[in-house]
Amino acid sequence: MRKYMLCLLMVASLLAGCTKKSEQVVVIASKPVTEQFILAEMLTLLIEEHTDVTVKQTLGIGGGTSNIHPALLKGEIDLYPEYTGTGWLFVLKQAPIQDAAMLYEQVKKAYHEQMQLHWSGLYGFNNTYGVAVAESVARQYNLKTVSDLAQVSDKLVFAANPDFLERDDGFIGLTKTYGLTFKAIKEIDIGLRYEAVNSEGVDVITVFSTDGRLKEEPVMVLDDDRGYFTSYHAATVVREETLKKHPKLEQVLEKLSGNISNEEMIALNYQVEIEKQDPKVVAKTFLQQKGLL
Repeated sequence: MRKYMLCLLMVASLLAGCTKKSEQVVVIASKPVTEQFILAEMLTLLIEEHTDVTVKQTLGIGGGTSNIHPALLKGEIDLYPEYTGTGWLFVLKQAPIQDAAMLYEQVKKAYHEQMQLHWSGLYGFNNTYGVAVAESVARQYNLKTVSDLAQVSDKLVFAANPDFLERDDGFIGLTKTYGLTFKAIKEIDIGLRYEAVNSEGVDVITVFSTDGRLKEEPVMVLDDDRGYFTSYHAATVVREETLKKHPKLEQVLEKLSGNISNEEMIALNYQVEIEKQDPKVVAKTFLQQKGLL
C-alpha cells in the first residue's frame, strides 16, 4: 500500500511539474517577411534571457495579420510584432489618422477595450510607404519632396503593385493630396520594383521605408512633406491574459522601446536580405550591441 501511495505521489509530482513547465511557455508569431523574422528573434532572445519563460516560435505565417490576429484572439498565439497603421486601418477598419502619436494612443485604447490586447512600447522605427525616384531623376529635376515631384510628374512614369494602385489610402489618395499626374502608370510585382526603376523605363516607385535594399539601390526616397502616408510604427501586440500569467513579461517587452531607428532597421534587413545572414544571429548581435543581452 505504501509503495502504491508513493507511486501515486511521484506521478502527481511529475504531472504538477509538467503543468508548471507548460504554463511557462509563450507562443510568438511573425509575418512572412524579413523584418518580422528579425523582430521575432529579438523578442525570443529577450524573453528567454530575462525570464523563466520558454518561447515557442511560429514564424512566417502566410497571410500575415489576417491569419495571425484571429489566432491571437483565440489564444493560439500570445504575441507578435505589428504596425500601428495595420492595426488601425486593417484590423479596426478606421479612417486614417495622420498624427503618429494620436494613432498609437487610439489603436492601443481600442485594442484594450475591444479585444483585451496590449500594445507594448514602440520600437522606434516607422515602416510606412514612401515614394522613391531614380537618383538620376532626382538630380535632373532637383527633387527632394513629393511636392517637388508633382511639378514634373507629367514627364515621369510611375509603377506600383496592383494593391497600392487600387487603395484609397494608396495611389488614389496620394495623387489627390499632391496633384500628381504621371505620364504613364504601370502595374508591377512588388518584388520587382527596384529592377523596374533601373531597367524598364520607370522613374517613380513606392517603397517601404525600412526596406533593406534602400541601402544599395540607386534611388532616393522623397520627403512626404504633406504627411499623407499613415504611420506604421512597430510594436509588440500581446494578449493581456498572457501578461497576467507572466508578470515580468511586459517589462521585458518594453526593452525594445525606442531602441530601433529606421536606419538601424534598414541595416538589419540588409544583413538578412542581401548578405544572407541568419536572422537569429543578426538579432542577437544587435541586442548585445545595445546592451540588452
